[in-house]
Amino acid sequence: MKTIPEPYRIKTIEPIKLLSRGQREKKIREAKFNLFRLRSEDVYIDLLTDSGTSALSDNQWAGLLQGDEAYAGSRNYYHFVDTIKEITGFKHVIPVHQGRAAENLLFTTLLKKGDIVPSNTHFDTTRANIERQGAIALDFITEAGKSFDSDYPFKGNMDLEELRRLVKKYGKKRIPAGTMTVTNNSGGGQPASMENIKSASRILHRHGIKLLFDACRYAENAYFIKKRESGYARRSVKSIAREMFSYADGCTVSAKKDGLSNIGGFIALNDDKLATEISDLLILLEGFPTYGGLAGRDLEAIARGLREGLEEDYLDFRVNQVAYLGRLLEKVGLAVMNPTGGHAAYVEAGSYLPHIPRKQFPAQALTVALYREGGIRSCEFGGAVYTHVDRRSGKVKSAPMDLVRLAIPRRVYTRSHLDYVAEVFRKVEKKRNEVRGLRTIYEPPKLRIFTVEFEEI
Repeated sequence: MKTIPEPYRIKTIEPIKLLSRGQREKKIREAKFNLFRLRSEDVYIDLLTDSGTSALSDNQWAGLLQGDEAYAGSRNYYHFVDTIKEITGFKHVIPVHQGRAAENLLFTTLLKKGDIVPSNTHFDTTRANIERQGAIALDFITEAGKSFDSDYPFKGNMDLEELRRLVKKYGKKRIPAGTMTVTNNSGGGQPASMENIKSASRILHRHGIKLLFDACRYAENAYFIKKRESGYARRSVKSIAREMFSYADGCTVSAKKDGLSNIGGFIALNDDKLATEISDLLILLEGFPTYGGLAGRDLEAIARGLREGLEEDYLDFRVNQVAYLGRLLEKVGLAVMNPTGGHAAYVEAGSYLPHIPRKQFPAQALTVALYREGGIRSCEFGGAVYTHVDRRSGKVKSAPMDLVRLAIPRRVYTRSHLDYVAEVFRKVEKKRNEVRGLRTIYEPPKLRIFTVEFEEI
C-alpha cells in the first residue's frame, strides 16, 4: 500500500488555535525571535521537538493509575528495570528524570579534564556535559553524512579511519569512552548501520575503551537497519535492537523519544564499579535509586512505552510520516536532507534564503518566518545552535549547514497537519525575499539556542 494510515484511533483531543497574524507578530517580537521563548498556547503546529511531546496510549494511561508512589522499592521500578534489561541486555539500570541528567551523572563520574570523547556526532547537551568536565568532544561523522544530497542509507555512521587514528594516538589513557548517537539527531536523524556500530566497537574495545550509546532513538535506528541493511529484513526490530546494544558497554536514554513518554530516562551499564559510583551520585542529585527523580506512574508509563516503541506497525507509520513531510517540502522547492531520518525532516535554509548571509542566521530567520506566516514552531540546527569554540584549535566553529529541523511528535499529528505545514512553506516562498536576517543581542556561554535573544536586521 502506498498510503500507510495511522495505526491507532483518536480517543482524546486537545484543541489548538491559530492566532491572528497581528498576534503572532507581537508574540515573536516579545520572544526576541527565539521560538523556545514562545508559550505553547500561542503555537498552532508545534514541530520544535519530538522530545517529551508524544501522545500516551490507553495502555500507558492505564499504567499511570497503577503508580506505586513508595519512596523506595516501587513495583513500577522493577517493571521498568526488567523491561530495559530485556531490551538492552545490560546488567545495571539507573532511572533519571531525563536524558541530560543521565549525561551529567555519567560524564561527571567517567571523565576528567583533558579526556577525549569521540562520536559520530554529539548532541548539544551531550557536548555541553562533556565539556563541562574539561574534556573534549570530537565528531567523526562519515563523509556521506556531511553531504546533504547523498542518498547513502546510513549517514549516521562513524568515520572509522578517524576513530582509528585518534585511538592509536591517545589510547585508553586519554579516551575513557567513545559514543555513538543512534539515530544521529544532529546529523539529520540519520541511522548508523550495524556493521559500522560493530566496527567502532571493535576499534575501541581493542584498546580497552568503552563504547556508549546515546540511544534516545534506538528503535528507529533498529528499524532502519531492518529496512536498509543486508541480512536483517527477516529479523524483528526488538532482536536487532538487542544486537545493537550487545556491541556497547552502556547507554544513556531519554525516554521522551522512543520511550513514548513525557518525562524520564535512564542509564544502563555493564560496569559494576561505574554503576555503583553513578548510583551514589544519583542519590545526591536525582533521588533514591529506585525512583531516580521520577514518580512511580512515570516509571510505569516508560516501561510500557518502550515496548510500544518497538512495535513495527507503529515504526512503519512513524518513519513514513516523516518521509511524507519530506516529499511535500521537496515539491515546494526546498532542499530536504535525504533520505529522511526517523524523527524529523531537515531543510537547508541557506539556499532557500540566499540573500541572508550565514552570520545573520538564515535558518533561525526561516523559523521566525514560519511562525509569522502560519503559527508553526520549528528548531534551528545551524549557526545559532552549533557555534562553539573548538578546544583543539581555539577557533570559533559553526555548523557545516544552516538547517531547520521539523521534528514530528509521536502519535500526535495527522496527514492534514503536515499538508498545512507545506502550505505555509509555499506562502513563505512567495515572499521569502522579505525575510530578514538576525543578530544576537544576548547569548549564554553554553546551550545558547534555549535562551539566546535576537533582533532583526
